[in-house]
Amino acid sequence: MRTPNPTLEVRGLTKRFGGLVAVKNVGFDIAPGEILGLIGPNGSGKSTVMKLIMGIEKPNAGTIQLNGQNLAGQPTHKIAHAGIGIVFQHSRPLHLQTVLQNILLGLLPDRLTTLRAGAATMKRAEAIAERVGLDGVKHRLPATLPFADLRRMELAKAIAKNPKLVLVDEPFAGLTAPEVRDFSALITTFRDEGRAVLLVDHNVKSVAALVDRVLALYLGETIAEGSAAEVMCNETVRRVYLGGGITTHERPQTVFAQNETILEVKNVCVHYGKARALDSVSLHIKAKEFVSIVGLNGAGKTTLFNAICGLVPHKGEILWHDAKLRGTPAAIARNGIVQCPESRELFGDLSVSENLFLSGQHLTKPARAARASWLLDLFPILKTRAPQQARTLSGGEQQMLAIARALMMNPKLLILDEPTLGLAPVILGQLSEALKTLRDQTDITILLGEQNVTFALPHADRVYVLEHARIIWEGSPTAFATEMAAAYI
Repeated sequence: MRTPNPTLEVRGLTKRFGGLVAVKNVGFDIAPGEILGLIGPNGSGKSTVMKLIMGIEKPNAGTIQLNGQNLAGQPTHKIAHAGIGIVFQHSRPLHLQTVLQNILLGLLPDRLTTLRAGAATMKRAEAIAERVGLDGVKHRLPATLPFADLRRMELAKAIAKNPKLVLVDEPFAGLTAPEVRDFSALITTFRDEGRAVLLVDHNVKSVAALVDRVLALYLGETIAEGSAAEVMCNETVRRVYLGGGITTHERPQTVFAQNETILEVKNVCVHYGKARALDSVSLHIKAKEFVSIVGLNGAGKTTLFNAICGLVPHKGEILWHDAKLRGTPAAIARNGIVQCPESRELFGDLSVSENLFLSGQHLTKPARAARASWLLDLFPILKTRAPQQARTLSGGEQQMLAIARALMMNPKLLILDEPTLGLAPVILGQLSEALKTLRDQTDITILLGEQNVTFALPHADRVYVLEHARIIWEGSPTAFATEMAAAYI
């Protein structure tokens, strides 16, 4: 969409990482005093676009013009001098300097002869601190601040050089609902001052409520552009987030009425530093159930799974067969809770067979051979790839191997984290058939985390919705389709 006299004009932006095209021929404008929201599921290219504009990555093709000046491929410091500021997702303060001194650093000229702030510069730094809500803590060190104030300091540092364009990366991650409202109000003031703003966040609802226009990306390409309402109703966007039409085949809850509750999560909280990743999350799973946790990327699914598997510290209780879950991640896995992580974590230089052998080394030789044979029947393509190095497999084949390797450990509870990420539809169909077999023909309990609800729901017996670090809904897949699907994105 062309904008008269845009502050930022991007045309034909393309970035390749080896054979992967992360951004393909992306173009957009942002006018002075306009907020453009950049949305898309994980892996869609949002962060790469942000890095290309800021000079953190260099494009293979395309132009990035700020008020007519092409900045594509320029060093980051020159881009900052030209008038682009960035609010990073993760705070990067100078820890030995106060909040006010961190802000002052952005106001000082880049000259070794000017290392002290004059009265006018100090007054401006104090005005910026007051504007973003840091007046009461401006003389404190960053380490003593709550997480929301650290994020406010990043906003203050970004506007210290009076940029024409502000890039805001994931401003709402780890914030409470009132803090999200406060940050939205602050970002709105950028627009009121005539600055152009490019906003990226996984909290799609917060983005939609704040921006003037939305650009949706998927697999590096633009799939929709327009008002928030238009983009949210766009069939392609809904298919990308929801995966298409929702089908459900849950079993009656009476099937599990007499089954033992094998896993119970009670009021679990997780923080990464001062960022809240899980907020009083509770759930339960009965033996042989298939439970799906749906939520957009950044909602907290991976953190929840890592807490269950002992990979991150947490507050609250996690019970396994009515006993408090203890021990190292390895001990928890040997005790029956096995996770297939989003990142797969295969041994790339080892063959398919060797990856499976390592996971089954605790079994007797006959049991290991029998289980490997069953898994190769479950994923037939792996049988033909048995001697092949894991790193040479396609993405879909690697995902199948990752699931097979987890199953090789003979889990009682199998945790699958975003197994559909970046996979072609034909592979999704094969994975879906494998999950159907696991549900119908084995006693394995399955906990699936997905943002693609049409993959998460068909085999699920119950569904939890995780949003912004909290469980906001629980029910059957059929109830989700009627009550939650329309508001999911």
